[in-house]
Amino acid sequence: MIQLSPSLLSADFSQLREEALEVAPLTDRYHWDVMDAHFVPNLTFGPPVVNALRPHLDKPFDIHLMIDHPAKYAPQFDVRPGDVIVFHTESSDAPDDVIRVIRDHGAGVGITLRPGTSLEAIELYLDQVCQVLVMSVEPGFGGQKFMPEALDRLRKLRTLIGERPITLAVDGGIHAGTIRSAVEAGAELLITGSAVFGAEDRLEAMRELKQAATQA
Repeated sequence: MIQLSPSLLSADFSQLREEALEVAPLTDRYHWDVMDAHFVPNLTFGPPVVNALRPHLDKPFDIHLMIDHPAKYAPQFDVRPGDVIVFHTESSDAPDDVIRVIRDHGAGVGITLRPGTSLEAIELYLDQVCQVLVMSVEPGFGGQKFMPEALDRLRKLRTLIGERPITLAVDGGIHAGTIRSAVEAGAELLITGSAVFGAEDRLEAMRELKQAATQA
């Protein structure tokens, strides 16, 4: 089943709760882009903000750690069953250590990499994760243009995943003009930011994206 996950990086930070609830009827999961201004050149929200919203939103969270030390900070996030913490293979911590810490914390494990990193960097860990995230932009800022080479990476990962119970996700530049190609390439979880929160009618924008994804 195709799922849609709005990225709260594109929401109004002064209205996070309200805007998240506005799209809740058509939301499958919520995506949090956690950045430390070191691993990527941007600083966003951390555990205090994400944890403050956890009691108010009843859909699962995907907490995307774009930070140097995911093993240190992953346990600081409040998680519920179904929540996934996603980390980068390029971080300073050993992937095996990060996977163990996230599992011990009670969350599902997701893994991702920058567009220029070889897929071989995650192939070794596919039996230990429940989500693989393909970045279709360089991580760090919302509103970027979709990189078409991500489609080939999605197709290759779909083959590598095989019958494993892993959700294949894509993040970056997902909108009405790119969502169909992403689904056809194998994406099951579509993360979209400005296409939703930049729209005048956010719920209608979600509805149009869901329809486009379903038609694909």
